Amino acid sequence: MSVNHATVDKDVAAETPADTKAAKADRTDMVGKALGLLVLLGDEPRGASAAEISRRAELPFSTTYRLLGSLTRDGFVDYEPDGRRYHLGLRIFQLGQRVSNHHGFAGTAMPVLRRVTEQTGEATILSVRDGLHHLTVNKVDGPQMFRVTSDPGHLGSLSTTAVGKVLVAFAEDAERERLLEDLPLDQLTEKSIADRDAFRAEVEKVRRQGYAVMDEENEMGMRAVAVPLLSTQGHAFASLATAVPVFRMGLEELAACVPLLQEAAAELAARLPQR
Repeated sequence: MSVNHATVDKDVAAETPADTKAAKADRTDMVGKALGLLVLLGDEPRGASAAEISRRAELPFSTTYRLLGSLTRDGFVDYEPDGRRYHLGLRIFQLGQRVSNHHGFAGTAMPVLRRVTEQTGEATILSVRDGLHHLTVNKVDGPQMFRVTSDPGHLGSLSTTAVGKVLVAFAEDAERERLLEDLPLDQLTEKSIADRDAFRAEVEKVRRQGYAVMDEENEMGMRAVAVPLLSTQGHAFASLATAVPVFRMGLEELAACVPLLQEAAAELAARLPQR
């Protein structure tokens, strides 16, 4: 039996683009799922089992297990055999450090944060907005024994933190309005602002006075004050805060840190790349 190779080649050529497109779409989908697992693990400082991750990601266990295996092999995830738990790996830390260096958060920002901490004796925190959260990009702890738990890489609430309120208050007008309408108001403590009108009033107050205060709204026993790092257009691309336990500093003492923070923020705004 003879075969018409021209017809076969034509059929193959006709099928190949669709097959290739489907294969690429499948690979892209798997990459998205893998990245989603990394984000979930970022919210689990003590790690999580494959079953827990599968449930949270709403993925089949077999898919989750296979993706975790690939991520572990490439160093993006670590596996703890004793507890059968997965953690973010050192490759993530390496990439994060490169991002930090690229934006000047390490070499440029750290000396300024250390100087602020030397003068206040308390923790100094630099944050940026990441969607509906704030992301801690740098922190210098004070010399005191009591540490602030918001370490670099921490994602926190915009509505219950001083750094978050500042990022909302000094966002571009349209973006600020969108956040005021849609931002989830996290009820993390009994002092958290859960009413949308009250939160809008709080944001307007922050805009008027130029700084924000958190008084046990994010974590009982903690206070903070934050100021914006303003772009040339007058919008916040980062925020700088001093955080203290309530037993070490009252609200008036905390507000007295604002001029120091504003001076440091102006220096950082001039030296850091504006996002």
